[in-house]
Amino acid sequence: MAHHDIEQPANDGPPAGGPDLGPESETAPGSPAELPKRSWWGVLRRTVKEFQEDNLTDWAAALTYYAVLSIFPALLAVISVLGLFGQSATQSLVDNLGALAPGPARQTIDTVLQALQSSQRAAGIAAIMGIAVALWSASSYVGAFMRAANVMYEMPEGRPVWKTLPLRLGITAVLVILMAVGSVAVVFTGGLAEQAGKVLGIGETGLAIWGVAKWPVLVIIVALVLALLYWAAPNVQHPGFRWITPGSMIAVVLWIAASAAFGFYVANFGSYSKTYAALAGVIVFLIWLWITNVAVLLGVEFDAELARERAIEAGLPADEEPYAEPRDTRKFDDE
Repeated sequence: MAHHDIEQPANDGPPAGGPDLGPESETAPGSPAELPKRSWWGVLRRTVKEFQEDNLTDWAAALTYYAVLSIFPALLAVISVLGLFGQSATQSLVDNLGALAPGPARQTIDTVLQALQSSQRAAGIAAIMGIAVALWSASSYVGAFMRAANVMYEMPEGRPVWKTLPLRLGITAVLVILMAVGSVAVVFTGGLAEQAGKVLGIGETGLAIWGVAKWPVLVIIVALVLALLYWAAPNVQHPGFRWITPGSMIAVVLWIAASAAFGFYVANFGSYSKTYAALAGVIVFLIWLWITNVAVLLGVEFDAELARERAIEAGLPADEEPYAEPRDTRKFDDE
């Protein structure tokens, strides 16, 4: 369902001629909250249907592959940035980040973070070059996500490579910055938090509150990451940037619930250690990444079906595709 024959002029706006029934139409509901209740049931039904027809579990597997190639260069870039705060900051990240993964995967993440920490010794130009190479490697995941998002929106890629490549790298750079901010939130615990508390004049009560509040902060940062991906990845003209979308909220809730359920299963019923022996941590980590990507893609699919429903409410036939306006059509003429 990823490819459709579309004849449109090479421009960034809506196609010339014909009614404008995409998400920018003045007759379309201004926001998802304005949709009638009956429309939400239609969105839910189509989301389940399209989840199967778009083969999202297969796309999640592909994204897991790219995530494995990207996550460690991205972590290297984050650790390089955190290295500016000193050895204690990176060590605190190592101590805390592994706790987010379920069961045996923690040991795998801990081993990788320790290796990245010990290899991060460069300074000056070498460090900058290392971060640049890491960003380029990490951008492969964003590129795959852009392709998957276009499939879910039933939208061919109309942006030329000279436009998608900088966009891909830009998204990756912003994501790494958000990861670094999230990492700083996580690492400010223990002795590092006490030192910061003394400098800022924060007492023990404030530090105790921060120890609990840092996790909601991390969830907010995850929501921002999803908002950026959902807005920038597809070749779709959105009504505007939204910090939180219904799809991103669903993705975050599903991710937290699925990660907790999977961690409980691994801890109490799983036999990965017996089956995979020394590879148990790697296998659990890969399954967890796959579950994460399924949740993220399901959020994109839900937002895509919301966009379809808004177009239907504006008068577009239910079976007409694409149902959203493309951001760019220049590549259509080359195919």
